[in-house]
Amino acid sequence: MTKEKKAKFWNFVDNLEGDKVVWIIVLLLIMISIVSVFSSTSLLAIEQGSSRMNIIRGQLLFSLVGLGVIILIYNLKNMHWFKLGSQLGFGACLIPLLMLGAHVDLGVIKAQHINEAWRTLKIFGFQFHVFEFTKITMVMYLSWAIDAFENNEFRLSKMISKLPHMKFFGTKTGEKWMYIYGPIGIICLLVMMGSISSSIFITAIMVVTILVGGISIKDLVKPIIIGVISVTAIVYTGYTLSGHTMFERIATAPSRLKPEYTMDDLVKYSSTKSSKEFREASDKLRQPVSAKLAIKEGGFFGKGPGNSTQRYVVSVMFGDYIFSFIIEEYGIWGAAIILILYVSLLARGAIIVRYCKSTFEKAAVAGLILLISGQAFMHMLINVDLFPLTGQTLPLVSHGTSSFLMFCVAFGVVLSISRIAKKDMDKEQKEMIKDGGLGIVASGNEAQEIDEIQSGISDLDVIENQLND
Repeated sequence: MTKEKKAKFWNFVDNLEGDKVVWIIVLLLIMISIVSVFSSTSLLAIEQGSSRMNIIRGQLLFSLVGLGVIILIYNLKNMHWFKLGSQLGFGACLIPLLMLGAHVDLGVIKAQHINEAWRTLKIFGFQFHVFEFTKITMVMYLSWAIDAFENNEFRLSKMISKLPHMKFFGTKTGEKWMYIYGPIGIICLLVMMGSISSSIFITAIMVVTILVGGISIKDLVKPIIIGVISVTAIVYTGYTLSGHTMFERIATAPSRLKPEYTMDDLVKYSSTKSSKEFREASDKLRQPVSAKLAIKEGGFFGKGPGNSTQRYVVSVMFGDYIFSFIIEEYGIWGAAIILILYVSLLARGAIIVRYCKSTFEKAAVAGLILLISGQAFMHMLINVDLFPLTGQTLPLVSHGTSSFLMFCVAFGVVLSISRIAKKDMDKEQKEMIKDGGLGIVASGNEAQEIDEIQSGISDLDVIENQLND
Protein backbone atom coordinates (compact mmCIF):
# COMPACT_ATOMS: atom_id res chain seq x y z
CA MET A 1 0.00 0.00 0.00
CA THR A 2 1.47 3.36 -1.06
CA LYS A 3 1.80 6.33 1.31
CA GLU A 4 -0.90 8.16 -0.63
CA LYS A 5 -3.35 5.28 -0.22
CA LYS A 6 -2.53 5.00 3.48
CA ALA A 7 -3.06 8.72 3.90
CA LYS A 8 -6.45 8.50 2.17
CA PHE A 9 -7.50 5.62 4.41
CA TRP A 10 -6.52 7.36 7.64
CA ASN A 11 -8.09 10.60 6.42
CA PHE A 12 -11.33 8.65 5.92
CA VAL A 13 -11.14 7.30 9.47
CA ASP A 14 -10.21 10.71 10.85
CA ASN A 15 -13.07 12.39 8.98
CA LEU A 16 -15.62 9.85 10.24
CA GLU A 17 -18.09 11.89 12.25
CA GLY A 18 -20.00 10.82 15.32
CA ASP A 19 -18.42 9.24 18.38
CA LYS A 20 -15.49 7.14 17.11
CA VAL A 21 -15.37 4.98 20.24
CA VAL A 22 -19.00 3.94 19.70
CA TRP A 23 -18.17 3.15 16.05
CA ILE A 24 -15.32 0.88 17.20
CA ILE A 25 -17.57 -0.84 19.77
CA VAL A 26 -20.24 -1.48 17.11
CA LEU A 27 -17.77 -2.99 14.65
CA LEU A 28 -16.12 -5.18 17.30
CA LEU A 29 -19.46 -6.49 18.58
CA ILE A 30 -20.55 -7.39 15.04
CA MET A 31 -17.26 -9.19 14.37
CA ILE A 32 -17.58 -11.11 17.65
CA SER A 33 -21.15 -12.00 16.68
CA ILE A 34 -20.11 -13.45 13.32
CA VAL A 35 -17.38 -15.62 14.86
CA SER A 36 -19.53 -16.77 17.81
CA VAL A 37 -22.66 -17.52 15.78
CA PHE A 38 -20.69 -19.57 13.27
CA SER A 39 -19.26 -21.76 16.02
CA SER A 40 -22.34 -22.01 18.28
CA THR A 41 -25.06 -23.01 15.82
CA SER A 42 -24.20 -26.68 15.33
CA LEU A 43 -27.39 -27.87 17.04
CA LEU A 44 -29.48 -25.30 15.15
CA ALA A 45 -28.05 -26.53 11.86
CA ILE A 46 -28.94 -30.13 12.77
CA GLU A 47 -32.48 -29.13 13.80
CA GLN A 48 -33.01 -27.19 10.57
CA GLY A 49 -31.44 -29.85 8.40
CA SER A 50 -29.04 -27.21 7.16
CA SER A 51 -25.38 -26.35 7.73
CA ARG A 52 -23.47 -23.80 9.76
CA MET A 53 -22.24 -22.23 6.51
CA ASN A 54 -25.83 -21.44 5.50
CA ILE A 55 -26.52 -19.96 8.94
CA ILE A 56 -23.39 -17.83 8.91
CA ARG A 57 -24.24 -16.56 5.42
CA GLY A 58 -27.53 -15.37 6.83
CA GLN A 59 -25.77 -13.74 9.79
CA LEU A 60 -23.28 -12.04 7.46
CA LEU A 61 -26.15 -10.75 5.35
CA PHE A 62 -27.95 -9.33 8.38
CA SER A 63 -24.69 -7.85 9.64
CA LEU A 64 -24.29 -6.00 6.35
CA VAL A 65 -27.94 -4.92 6.39
CA GLY A 66 -27.50 -3.83 10.01
CA LEU A 67 -24.45 -1.74 9.13
CA GLY A 68 -26.46 -0.24 6.28
CA VAL A 69 -29.23 0.68 8.73
CA ILE A 70 -26.69 2.29 11.09
CA ILE A 71 -25.10 4.30 8.27
CA LEU A 72 -28.51 5.36 6.92
CA ILE A 73 -29.71 6.66 10.28
CA TYR A 74 -26.28 8.12 11.08
CA ASN A 75 -26.52 10.26 7.94
CA LEU A 76 -29.78 11.90 9.02
CA LYS A 77 -28.48 15.39 9.77
CA ASN A 78 -31.67 17.03 11.04
CA MET A 79 -33.12 16.29 14.48
CA HIS A 80 -36.57 17.08 13.05
CA TRP A 81 -36.77 13.63 11.43
CA PHE A 82 -36.02 11.86 14.70
CA LYS A 83 -38.67 13.85 16.55
CA LEU A 84 -41.22 13.29 13.80
CA GLY A 85 -40.74 9.53 13.90
CA SER A 86 -40.53 9.38 17.69
CA GLN A 87 -43.90 11.02 18.32
CA LEU A 88 -45.52 8.13 16.42
CA GLY A 89 -43.73 5.55 18.59
CA PHE A 90 -46.47 4.86 21.13
CA GLY A 91 -49.04 4.15 18.44
CA ALA A 92 -46.54 2.01 16.53
CA CYS A 93 -46.01 -0.15 19.64
CA LEU A 94 -49.70 -0.58 20.41
CA ILE A 95 -50.57 -2.44 17.20
CA PRO A 96 -48.10 -5.37 17.46
CA LEU A 97 -48.55 -5.61 21.26
CA LEU A 98 -52.34 -5.88 20.91
CA MET A 99 -51.91 -8.51 18.20
CA LEU A 100 -49.51 -10.43 20.43
CA GLY A 101 -51.84 -10.15 23.44
CA ALA A 102 -54.78 -11.40 21.38
CA HIS A 103 -52.65 -14.33 20.10
CA VAL A 104 -53.70 -13.54 16.54
CA ASP A 105 -53.52 -16.15 13.81
CA LEU A 106 -54.31 -14.52 10.47
CA GLY A 107 -52.25 -16.88 8.37
CA VAL A 108 -49.66 -14.39 7.12
CA ILE A 109 -49.47 -12.83 10.61
CA LYS A 110 -49.32 -15.17 13.59
CA ALA A 111 -48.40 -14.70 17.27
CA GLN A 112 -45.72 -17.16 18.42
CA HIS A 113 -45.29 -18.79 21.82
CA ILE A 114 -41.53 -19.26 22.28
CA ASN A 115 -39.70 -20.32 25.45
CA GLU A 116 -42.93 -20.25 27.46
CA ALA A 117 -43.76 -16.65 26.51
CA TRP A 118 -45.58 -14.73 23.77
CA ARG A 119 -42.77 -12.60 22.35
CA THR A 120 -42.84 -12.63 18.54
CA LEU A 121 -45.07 -12.24 15.52
CA LYS A 122 -44.43 -14.25 12.39
CA ILE A 123 -45.13 -11.91 9.47
CA PHE A 124 -44.89 -13.47 6.00
CA GLY A 125 -42.40 -15.99 7.43
CA PHE A 126 -40.25 -13.31 9.06
CA GLN A 127 -39.91 -13.44 12.86
CA PHE A 128 -40.60 -10.02 14.37
CA HIS A 129 -39.47 -9.55 18.01
CA VAL A 130 -42.19 -7.29 19.37
CA PHE A 131 -40.52 -6.58 22.73
CA GLU A 132 -37.20 -5.52 21.15
CA PHE A 133 -39.12 -3.13 18.89
CA THR A 134 -41.10 -1.82 21.87
CA LYS A 135 -38.00 -1.14 24.00
CA ILE A 136 -36.29 1.08 21.47
CA THR A 137 -39.42 2.74 20.08
CA MET A 138 -40.73 3.71 23.53
CA VAL A 139 -37.38 5.22 24.54
CA MET A 140 -37.59 7.46 21.46
CA TYR A 141 -41.27 8.29 22.05
CA LEU A 142 -40.71 9.27 25.69
CA SER A 143 -37.69 11.37 24.72
CA TRP A 144 -39.94 13.30 22.34
CA ALA A 145 -42.75 13.54 24.94
CA ILE A 146 -40.44 14.98 27.61
CA ASP A 147 -38.99 17.49 25.15
CA ALA A 148 -42.45 18.50 23.89
CA PHE A 149 -43.69 18.89 27.48
CA GLU A 150 -40.75 21.11 28.33
CA ASN A 151 -41.35 23.29 25.25
CA ASN A 152 -45.18 23.34 25.61
CA GLU A 153 -45.73 21.71 22.20
CA PHE A 154 -48.65 19.37 22.97
CA ARG A 155 -51.61 20.19 20.75
CA LEU A 156 -54.01 17.29 21.16
CA SER A 157 -54.31 17.76 24.92
CA LYS A 158 -55.12 21.44 24.44
CA MET A 159 -57.87 20.55 21.96
CA ILE A 160 -59.32 17.92 24.31
CA SER A 161 -59.24 20.35 27.24
CA LYS A 162 -61.71 22.61 25.41
CA LEU A 163 -64.37 19.88 25.53
CA PRO A 164 -66.85 19.80 28.45
CA HIS A 165 -65.37 18.35 31.69
CA MET A 166 -61.97 17.87 30.04
CA LYS A 167 -60.07 20.87 31.43
CA PHE A 168 -57.75 18.53 33.34
CA PHE A 169 -55.93 17.56 30.13
CA GLY A 170 -55.01 21.19 29.53
CA THR A 171 -53.02 21.35 32.77
CA LYS A 172 -49.38 20.32 33.13
CA THR A 173 -50.38 17.34 35.27
CA GLY A 174 -52.98 16.29 32.69
CA GLU A 175 -50.40 16.46 29.90
CA LYS A 176 -48.01 14.25 31.89
CA TRP A 177 -50.71 11.61 32.41
CA MET A 178 -51.84 11.74 28.79
CA TYR A 179 -48.46 11.69 27.08
CA ILE A 180 -46.05 10.14 29.60
CA TYR A 181 -47.50 8.19 32.56
CA GLY A 182 -50.48 6.76 30.64
CA PRO A 183 -48.44 5.34 27.73
CA ILE A 184 -45.90 3.85 30.17
CA GLY A 185 -48.70 2.09 32.11
CA ILE A 186 -50.42 0.80 28.96
CA ILE A 187 -47.20 -0.58 27.48
CA CYS A 188 -46.30 -2.19 30.82
CA LEU A 189 -49.65 -4.03 30.98
CA LEU A 190 -49.57 -5.14 27.34
CA VAL A 191 -46.03 -6.52 27.63
CA MET A 192 -46.99 -8.21 30.91
CA MET A 193 -49.47 -10.40 29.01
CA GLY A 194 -46.55 -11.99 27.17
CA SER A 195 -43.66 -11.79 29.62
CA ILE A 196 -43.38 -10.54 33.21
CA SER A 197 -39.59 -10.16 33.09
CA SER A 198 -39.70 -8.16 29.84
CA SER A 199 -42.43 -5.96 31.32
CA ILE A 200 -40.30 -5.15 34.38
CA PHE A 201 -37.20 -4.43 32.27
CA ILE A 202 -39.00 -2.28 29.68
CA THR A 203 -40.83 -0.32 32.39
CA ALA A 204 -37.53 0.32 34.22
CA ILE A 205 -35.92 1.64 31.02
CA MET A 206 -38.91 3.90 30.33
CA VAL A 207 -38.81 5.32 33.86
CA VAL A 208 -35.05 5.97 33.65
CA THR A 209 -35.56 7.73 30.30
CA ILE A 210 -38.08 10.22 31.71
CA LEU A 211 -35.90 10.77 34.80
CA VAL A 212 -32.99 11.71 32.55
CA GLY A 213 -35.38 13.95 30.61
CA GLY A 214 -36.18 15.99 33.70
CA ILE A 215 -39.15 14.34 35.43
CA SER A 216 -38.34 14.36 39.16
CA ILE A 217 -38.63 11.35 41.45
CA LYS A 218 -41.13 13.37 43.50
CA ASP A 219 -43.40 13.65 40.44
CA LEU A 220 -43.29 9.86 40.01
CA VAL A 221 -44.49 8.98 43.52
CA LYS A 222 -48.20 9.14 42.69
CA PRO A 223 -47.92 7.32 39.31
CA ILE A 224 -45.82 4.59 40.97
CA ILE A 225 -48.37 4.10 43.76
CA ILE A 226 -51.22 3.90 41.22
CA GLY A 227 -49.14 1.51 39.11
CA VAL A 228 -48.35 -0.79 42.04
CA ILE A 229 -52.03 -0.92 43.04
CA SER A 230 -53.06 -1.66 39.45
CA VAL A 231 -50.45 -4.41 39.00
CA THR A 232 -51.42 -5.96 42.36
CA ALA A 233 -55.06 -6.03 41.28
CA ILE A 234 -54.11 -7.62 37.96
CA VAL A 235 -51.87 -10.22 39.65
CA TYR A 236 -54.71 -11.13 42.03
CA THR A 237 -57.07 -11.43 39.06
CA GLY A 238 -54.44 -13.52 37.30
CA TYR A 239 -54.39 -16.08 40.10
CA THR A 240 -58.18 -16.08 40.28
CA LEU A 241 -58.53 -16.58 36.52
CA SER A 242 -55.33 -18.55 35.96
CA GLY A 243 -56.99 -20.60 33.25
CA HIS A 244 -57.51 -17.49 31.11
CA THR A 245 -54.79 -17.05 28.49
CA MET A 246 -54.59 -13.27 29.10
CA PHE A 247 -53.26 -13.89 32.60
CA GLU A 248 -51.09 -16.91 31.82
CA ARG A 249 -47.73 -15.19 32.41
CA ILE A 250 -48.89 -13.46 35.61
CA ALA A 251 -49.94 -16.75 37.13
CA THR A 252 -46.56 -18.32 36.36
CA ALA A 253 -44.42 -15.35 37.44
CA PRO A 254 -43.49 -16.74 40.90
CA SER A 255 -41.84 -19.74 39.25
CA ARG A 256 -39.18 -17.38 37.85
CA LEU A 257 -38.17 -16.36 41.37
CA LYS A 258 -38.59 -19.87 42.77
CA PRO A 259 -37.93 -22.47 40.04
CA GLU A 260 -40.06 -25.59 39.92
CA TYR A 261 -36.92 -27.76 40.05
CA THR A 262 -33.44 -27.12 41.47
CA MET A 263 -30.12 -28.96 41.32
CA ASP A 264 -30.95 -30.55 44.69
CA ASP A 265 -34.06 -32.09 43.11
CA LEU A 266 -32.02 -33.44 40.23
CA VAL A 267 -29.56 -35.07 42.64
CA LYS A 268 -32.43 -36.45 44.74
CA TYR A 269 -34.13 -38.07 41.75
CA SER A 270 -30.90 -39.28 40.12
CA SER A 271 -31.11 -42.67 41.84
CA THR A 272 -34.22 -43.43 39.78
CA LYS A 273 -33.37 -41.93 36.41
CA SER A 274 -36.32 -43.61 34.76
CA SER A 275 -38.77 -41.82 37.04
CA LYS A 276 -41.09 -39.08 35.81
CA GLU A 277 -39.69 -36.61 38.36
CA PHE A 278 -36.08 -37.07 37.15
CA ARG A 279 -37.06 -36.65 33.50
CA GLU A 280 -39.04 -33.49 34.23
CA ALA A 281 -36.26 -32.02 36.40
CA SER A 282 -33.66 -32.91 33.77
CA ASP A 283 -35.68 -31.27 30.97
CA LYS A 284 -36.24 -28.10 33.00
CA LEU A 285 -32.61 -27.76 34.09
CA ARG A 286 -30.79 -28.99 30.99
CA GLN A 287 -30.13 -25.58 29.45
CA PRO A 288 -29.21 -23.51 32.54
CA VAL A 289 -27.08 -26.33 33.95
CA SER A 290 -25.31 -26.89 30.63
CA ALA A 291 -24.67 -23.15 30.35
CA LYS A 292 -23.00 -23.18 33.78
CA LEU A 293 -20.99 -26.23 32.75
CA ALA A 294 -19.81 -24.32 29.69
CA ILE A 295 -18.51 -21.54 31.96
CA LYS A 296 -16.82 -24.04 34.31
CA GLU A 297 -15.20 -25.99 31.47
CA GLY A 298 -14.03 -22.79 29.75
CA GLY A 299 -11.89 -21.76 32.70
CA PHE A 300 -9.39 -18.97 32.31
CA PHE A 301 -8.11 -19.60 28.76
CA GLY A 302 -11.07 -21.47 27.24
CA LYS A 303 -11.19 -24.58 25.08
CA GLY A 304 -10.34 -22.70 21.91
CA PRO A 305 -12.45 -21.73 18.87
CA GLY A 306 -14.69 -24.53 17.63
CA ASN A 307 -14.11 -26.81 20.64
CA SER A 308 -17.34 -26.18 22.56
CA THR A 309 -19.24 -29.31 23.64
CA GLN A 310 -22.23 -27.69 25.33
CA ARG A 311 -23.38 -26.19 22.01
CA TYR A 312 -24.75 -29.68 21.26
CA VAL A 313 -26.82 -29.62 24.46
CA VAL A 314 -28.15 -26.06 24.81
CA SER A 315 -30.64 -25.42 22.01
CA VAL A 316 -30.38 -21.61 22.32
CA MET A 317 -26.63 -21.41 22.96
CA PHE A 318 -26.36 -18.92 20.07
CA GLY A 319 -29.04 -16.69 21.63
CA ASP A 320 -29.88 -16.56 25.32
CA TYR A 321 -26.61 -18.28 26.35
CA ILE A 322 -24.07 -16.80 23.92
CA PHE A 323 -22.07 -15.33 26.84
CA SER A 324 -21.62 -18.82 28.35
CA PHE A 325 -20.52 -20.09 24.96
CA ILE A 326 -17.92 -17.31 24.60
CA ILE A 327 -16.48 -18.21 28.00
CA GLU A 328 -16.39 -21.91 27.11
CA GLU A 329 -14.38 -21.29 23.93
CA TYR A 330 -12.39 -18.17 24.87
CA GLY A 331 -12.31 -18.32 28.67
CA ILE A 332 -12.34 -15.43 31.12
CA TRP A 333 -10.36 -13.36 28.60
CA GLY A 334 -13.25 -13.53 26.17
CA ALA A 335 -15.72 -12.57 28.89
CA ALA A 336 -13.50 -9.64 29.91
CA ILE A 337 -13.45 -8.28 26.35
CA ILE A 338 -17.25 -8.41 26.14
CA LEU A 339 -17.61 -6.74 29.54
CA ILE A 340 -15.11 -3.99 28.64
CA LEU A 341 -16.97 -3.20 25.41
CA TYR A 342 -20.32 -2.67 27.14
CA VAL A 343 -18.80 -0.76 30.07
CA SER A 344 -17.00 1.46 27.53
CA LEU A 345 -20.30 2.00 25.74
CA LEU A 346 -21.89 3.10 29.01
CA ALA A 347 -19.01 5.50 29.69
CA ARG A 348 -19.12 6.97 26.19
CA GLY A 349 -22.87 7.40 26.50
CA ALA A 350 -22.37 9.54 29.60
CA ILE A 351 -19.89 11.73 27.69
CA ILE A 352 -22.21 12.10 24.68
CA VAL A 353 -25.11 13.13 26.94
CA ARG A 354 -22.95 15.89 28.43
CA TYR A 355 -22.58 17.71 25.11
CA CYS A 356 -26.15 17.07 23.87
CA LYS A 357 -28.01 20.35 23.46
CA SER A 358 -31.73 19.52 23.78
CA THR A 359 -33.72 17.42 26.24
CA PHE A 360 -34.73 15.12 23.38
CA GLU A 361 -31.12 14.38 22.51
CA LYS A 362 -30.10 13.77 26.12
CA ALA A 363 -33.04 11.49 26.94
CA ALA A 364 -32.75 9.50 23.69
CA VAL A 365 -29.01 8.85 24.01
CA ALA A 366 -29.19 8.06 27.73
CA GLY A 367 -32.23 5.80 27.32
CA LEU A 368 -30.79 3.84 24.40
CA ILE A 369 -27.34 3.44 25.94
CA LEU A 370 -28.85 2.26 29.24
CA LEU A 371 -31.14 -0.10 27.33
CA ILE A 372 -28.28 -1.70 25.38
CA SER A 373 -25.82 -1.94 28.27
CA GLY A 374 -28.53 -2.87 30.80
CA GLN A 375 -29.73 -5.78 28.66
CA ALA A 376 -26.12 -6.87 28.12
CA PHE A 377 -25.39 -6.92 31.86
CA MET A 378 -28.67 -8.75 32.54
CA HIS A 379 -27.75 -11.37 29.92
CA MET A 380 -24.36 -11.91 31.57
CA LEU A 381 -25.85 -12.17 35.08
CA ILE A 382 -28.41 -14.72 33.89
CA ASN A 383 -25.69 -16.79 32.25
CA VAL A 384 -23.62 -16.92 35.44
CA ASP A 385 -26.74 -17.74 37.49
CA LEU A 386 -26.85 -14.43 39.43
CA PHE A 387 -30.24 -13.35 38.07
CA PRO A 388 -33.62 -15.09 37.62
CA LEU A 389 -33.85 -17.00 34.34
CA THR A 390 -35.41 -14.96 31.54
CA GLY A 391 -34.85 -14.74 27.81
CA GLN A 392 -32.55 -11.78 27.11
CA THR A 393 -30.17 -11.77 24.17
CA LEU A 394 -26.74 -10.12 24.13
CA PRO A 395 -27.16 -6.95 22.02
CA LEU A 396 -25.47 -7.11 18.61
CA VAL A 397 -23.80 -10.44 19.49
CA SER A 398 -26.57 -13.05 19.81
CA HIS A 399 -27.93 -14.63 16.63
CA GLY A 400 -31.09 -12.90 15.50
CA THR A 401 -32.90 -11.05 12.76
CA SER A 402 -35.33 -8.32 13.81
CA SER A 403 -33.77 -8.01 17.29
CA PHE A 404 -30.31 -7.56 15.70
CA LEU A 405 -31.67 -4.92 13.32
CA MET A 406 -33.46 -3.05 16.12
CA PHE A 407 -30.21 -2.69 18.06
CA CYS A 408 -28.61 -1.44 14.86
CA VAL A 409 -31.33 1.23 14.77
CA ALA A 410 -30.48 2.15 18.37
CA PHE A 411 -26.77 2.48 17.59
CA GLY A 412 -27.57 4.49 14.46
CA VAL A 413 -29.59 6.97 16.50
CA VAL A 414 -26.85 7.31 19.13
CA LEU A 415 -24.17 7.89 16.48
CA SER A 416 -26.31 10.39 14.57
CA ILE A 417 -27.18 12.41 17.67
CA SER A 418 -23.52 12.38 18.79
CA ARG A 419 -22.59 13.72 15.36
CA ILE A 420 -25.19 16.51 15.46
CA ALA A 421 -24.47 17.40 19.09
CA LYS A 422 -20.72 17.60 18.51
CA LYS A 423 -21.22 19.89 15.52
CA ASP A 424 -23.43 22.20 17.61
CA MET A 425 -20.86 22.24 20.41
CA ASP A 426 -17.98 22.98 18.02
CA LYS A 427 -20.00 25.76 16.38
CA GLU A 428 -20.74 27.41 19.73
CA GLN A 429 -17.08 27.20 20.75
CA LYS A 430 -15.95 28.79 17.49
CA GLU A 431 -18.48 31.62 17.90
CA MET A 432 -17.28 32.25 21.45
CA ILE A 433 -13.64 32.31 20.33
CA LYS A 434 -14.50 34.60 17.41
CA ASP A 435 -16.35 37.01 19.67
CA GLY A 436 -13.44 37.06 22.09
CA GLY A 437 -10.92 37.57 19.27
CA LEU A 438 -12.85 40.53 17.83
CA GLY A 439 -12.50 42.30 21.14
CA ILE A 440 -16.13 42.19 22.20
CA VAL A 441 -16.18 43.36 25.76
CA ALA A 442 -17.32 40.85 28.35
CA SER A 443 -17.55 41.58 32.00
CA GLY A 444 -16.70 39.67 35.18
CA ASN A 445 -17.23 35.92 34.99
CA GLU A 446 -18.08 35.94 31.25
CA ALA A 447 -14.66 37.34 30.33
CA GLN A 448 -12.98 34.81 32.62
CA GLU A 449 -14.91 31.92 31.04
CA ILE A 450 -13.93 33.04 27.51
CA ASP A 451 -10.27 33.29 28.54
CA GLU A 452 -10.40 29.80 30.06
CA ILE A 453 -11.96 28.32 26.90
CA GLN A 454 -9.39 29.99 24.65
CA SER A 455 -6.55 28.87 26.91
CA GLY A 456 -7.86 25.28 27.00
CA ILE A 457 -8.22 25.08 23.22
CA SER A 458 -4.71 26.50 22.76
CA ASP A 459 -3.35 23.79 25.06
CA LEU A 460 -5.17 21.14 23.01
CA ASP A 461 -3.66 22.53 19.80
CA VAL A 462 -0.16 22.32 21.29
CA ILE A 463 -0.71 18.69 22.37
CA GLU A 464 -2.12 17.78 18.93
CA ASN A 465 0.90 19.31 17.15
CA GLN A 466 3.28 17.41 19.43
CA LEU A 467 1.46 14.13 18.67
CA ASN A 468 1.55 14.81 14.92
CA ASP A 469 5.30 15.56 15.08
